[in-house]
Amino acid sequence: MKITMRGKNIEVTEGLRDYVEKKLVKLTRYFDHIHEAQVTVFAEGGSYVAEVTIPLNSIILRGEEGSGENLYAAVDLVADKLEKQIKKYRTKLYRRLRNQGLKDLVAAQAGESKLEEENKKEEEPKVVRTKRFTMKPMPVEEAILQMNLLGHDFFVFRDAETEQVNVLYRRKDGNYGLIEPDF
Repeated sequence: MKITMRGKNIEVTEGLRDYVEKKLVKLTRYFDHIHEAQVTVFAEGGSYVAEVTIPLNSIILRGEEGSGENLYAAVDLVADKLEKQIKKYRTKLYRRLRNQGLKDLVAAQAGESKLEEENKKEEEPKVVRTKRFTMKPMPVEEAILQMNLLGHDFFVFRDAETEQVNVLYRRKDGNYGLIEPDF
């Protein structure tokens, strides 16, 4: 597995790199096709934060956790969070695929990137980043699953039934809203 590590206000040592790799390799028992991971570690206030993003074709696993103790504890927390995330959605994916394995889902689906929000406060707002991604048709249930896996509050996708671009968002009451175009 190729792990790209970045440190902000922290030096990334070889020992830390080995520890992160040891923790993330455990996730390969759920996904055979984990080839890379982006890890960012940084000090924020009096605590340490570890952020991990793992692209798996059309599924993206992302976790961010902090610890006041040390950086290794933050890595432990984020690895546990990713593992819980996988376990939580594994059953839903199995049902959707009618007993086809989670590993097969990841292997079969085409690649897709996700949108990331960037909030920069400037006097005059401007477009600072443009992102292109392939939108494969999917049912609303899969879009909800993808949005939850990413930990985002919205998700742009192409509806499998109508072939139109829709926006799914999380409401404050915990439910979901769907924006459909009306031409």
